[in-house]
Order: sequence, then C-alpha cells, then structure tokens
Amino acid sequence: MVTVATPIPTLREGNVAIRPIRLRDARALERELLDNRGWLRKWEATNPHGAMSFDVRSSIRSLQANARAGFGLPFVIEHDGELAGQLNVSSITYGSLSSASVGYWVSERFAGLGITPTAVALATDYSFFQVGLHRMEICIRPENGPSLRVVEKLGFRYEGLRRRYIHINGDWRDHFCFALVAEEVPSGVLRRWRDGRVPAGAGTVPQADRDAALLPGTHPR
Repeated sequence: MVTVATPIPTLREGNVAIRPIRLRDARALERELLDNRGWLRKWEATNPHGAMSFDVRSSIRSLQANARAGFGLPFVIEHDGELAGQLNVSSITYGSLSSASVGYWVSERFAGLGITPTAVALATDYSFFQVGLHRMEICIRPENGPSLRVVEKLGFRYEGLRRRYIHINGDWRDHFCFALVAEEVPSGVLRRWRDGRVPAGAGTVPQADRDAALLPGTHPR
C-alpha cells in the first residue's frame, strides 16, 4: 500500500495548542528535557541493547522523516505560546486497520493545568476526522497516575494489560492499554469531554489487572 503524508496543522483550544515540531525547537526542547530529567526519566523509552543518544535535533529529523512517509504526526505542545511538551501520533497504519498510537510528555511546571488531555483530544479528533483513522490507542505504565487520569477524563476505553510491553527506563515494563474508535465519539473527543458526556468508568482499570501488574516477577521495577 502507498501511504501519503498528511499535512500537520496547528490545532488550538483555549490557551493550549499543538503544532508541527520544527528543527528550531531543538534548543528549547533540549532545555525542557534536561530540566525535567527527574520528572520524565521513569517514563522514557530506552534501548534494550544499549544506551540511546540524547540528540534532540536527530530525534526531530527522524520524526519529520517518519511524518513525510505518512507514519506519524509529531507535534509540540504549547501553553500560552510557551513550549510545554511534545505529542506524537505514531505507528499510523491505513487500510483495513486504520489505527495509530498516541504518546506525549509535558514539563513538570505545566502539570495539572489540563494541557495534556486537551492536546490528546485535539490530536485524536484530527486523526479521526481529518486523517480518516478508525482507532487510536494509548498505552500507559501502571504507576503513571497522571497519564491514567488523562485517559479517564477523555473516556478512552480500557482494553487490557500488556505484559513487558515497552522497554522503559532500563527494563521491559507492563502497560495498560486504552483505545477509542471513531464511532464512539461522533462529535469528537474534545467536545464530548468539554460537554461532560464522557461515559462513567470508561477509562477505569479493573482491580484484578491492577493487582496483576504488581505481581512479583511480572512487572520489573
């Protein structure tokens, strides 16, 4: 199948915006990442076969190349025009699957301002209604309380526990998987959330899975 790169827009809601990442963002992103090492390190993807280089410009070039190939939508998150973090729609597939995954981070000083759920909702709505994707997935470590609150707020439906799914902070980690399909949000994720119409309990993880994620030997620390 031939894929076509999708233009990456700037999307806004109130004082939150997501816009295409640019090479000239490298210095500001590097500063944020270094200033937030303690805040972000425990959630960062790592290389199981060795150290990953900390080269922000190379990372941006890679994200842009992936976007040109039609497999990603890399955004910078802004709050009142100030760089607050990153959001990436990745692993885009088309055709009979038509799905993608969402990953993100925000600087510690912007936590608790409603920035992340707004950014995720904007990106998901764009992916559904402009790109034409059918399913959006978010996978979260069981210990990541702030991200779990994001999917609860937006009503991403819990789909299950994935064992030792992604190499994070030096080891293979369990993740909880959440997803939405376009038919669940005909008016959009953002509008449903803002209007208070998120189904109760949609993003709730069953206690059995919470307990299973803590079993010795299955969820390395």
